[in-house]
Amino acid sequence: MAMFPLGSVLLPAMPLHLRVFEERYLLMLSELVAAEDARFGVVLIERGFEVGGGDHRFGAGTVADILQVAAEDGVVGLAAQGGRRFEVVEWLDGTPYPRAEVRELDDLEWDDALAPLLEETEQVVRSTLAQASEFAETGWSPDVELADEPMPRCWQLAGIAPLGDLDRLTLLRAASTEELLRLTAELTRDARVQYSAPWPDDEA
Repeated sequence: MAMFPLGSVLLPAMPLHLRVFEERYLLMLSELVAAEDARFGVVLIERGFEVGGGDHRFGAGTVADILQVAAEDGVVGLAAQGGRRFEVVEWLDGTPYPRAEVRELDDLEWDDALAPLLEETEQVVRSTLAQASEFAETGWSPDVELADEPMPRCWQLAGIAPLGDLDRLTLLRAASTEELLRLTAELTRDARVQYSAPWPDDEA
């Protein structure tokens, strides 16, 4: 599978918007579009940078399903959405662009018995977003509209929660929907602490 290592985690059901200018990824996209294989893998960079190569990557990732590609002045705008999760089995020759043999993981399944936990997790995430927005730009409004279907909604809550990428990687690796929801709520509550500390008093 063609791979696009990034400095952020893509979760299932979450949007991905990229401006692509590196020759290797422009080639990758042109080949994918020509082959009508409108998807690629996204993994988090462990060490290094998105541009130039030579990075070290985590082995868990998400398939990005391409929704739209538009080119202008040598830069390609890409809109995609997170699909199935995968594990990297083996990294292949990185010329001309990163590729890997991957094993796609089973989708998490929804159980109606989890509805109360979903509601609780959503309340935690939205209230923490509201609190965090008083301190910093969160990227998501606490009133952002989410999917009606429960399973995409679970992933989207994990995606909008004000967490770091290592926490989000932990969520990506969840073995069940219950674990995903409980971890999302737990990690978000932990993150809330940094947004609830009082401002230090001004010194005279």
